[in-house]
Amino acid sequence: MQENEVIHILKKELNFSADSISKIKKFVDLILLENKRYNLISKTTENQIWERHVLDCAQLVKYIDYTPNSLADLGSGAGLPGILLQIYNQNTLHVKLYEKSKVKRNFLERVKKSLGLKFSILGNIYTENIDSQIIVCRAFKKLDRVIQVSREIAKKSHKMIILKGENAQKELNKSFKSNKYPYKLVRSISNIKSKIIVMEIKK
Repeated sequence: MQENEVIHILKKELNFSADSISKIKKFVDLILLENKRYNLISKTTENQIWERHVLDCAQLVKYIDYTPNSLADLGSGAGLPGILLQIYNQNTLHVKLYEKSKVKRNFLERVKKSLGLKFSILGNIYTENIDSQIIVCRAFKKLDRVIQVSREIAKKSHKMIILKGENAQKELNKSFKSNKYPYKLVRSISNIKSKIIVMEIKK
């Protein structure tokens, strides 16, 4: 799927504005430039960045309540998916990017300044406070470890949205041997084999 095809989906199916698309293009350019110096995304996916990274993350806007809320992106890396979600809604959503790598945090600061966004950048999840109503993650940890973080470190009840591959159901079955939470398993629009897990975690 090429850039123009993804942009069409972003506009027509996900309701991204023209201004948001412009910011996403700048964001993509910043990722590709930084990727020459430091590995933010796999170099083998650079020529598929619009489908593999932008669309994959942007589709999460369908599962987020945009009344005044706080969103935590765990292990944000290059800012995916958190920055795309902040670009989509800059008014009522406060995005917090948790990233332990100082090099990556420095990159996120440059993106924040370049795009004029207001997200917060924090460090390691084990030393920071996680108090958001929504938690998202992608390529962060195994599902059982993500659920452990959600259960033991997150302070409030929250919705958790996790991007996973084709083994999502197997990971769910393994993770729920001791504790079970209500969840939905949704097919990704960027890859028919990939899944999105949406959970409600009550405290």
